[in-house]
Amino acid sequence: MSEQPENPVPPAGDDIHLPGGSVQPILLTLGVTIALVGLTTDYWILAVGLILTVGTLVAWIRDTIRETNALPLHHHDEH
Repeated sequence: MSEQPENPVPPAGDDIHLPGGSVQPILLTLGVTIALVGLTTDYWILAVGLILTVGTLVAWIRDTIRETNALPLHHHDEH
């Protein structure tokens, strides 16, 4: 049997990164819902939903990249 565990536990003192709370999941859900309603009713409602959806996705991806780049350097090597 191997002496090293498959998923090693971080050394004592290392912080575990958890992202903060965000309104982005709710906005994305709202944007998709509005777009689907607009698909069956009117094009301007569809446009509003798509704008909200794409804008939220862009902001969410930008925030995720910023948070990932803010992590200590040794976190990038382990994963």
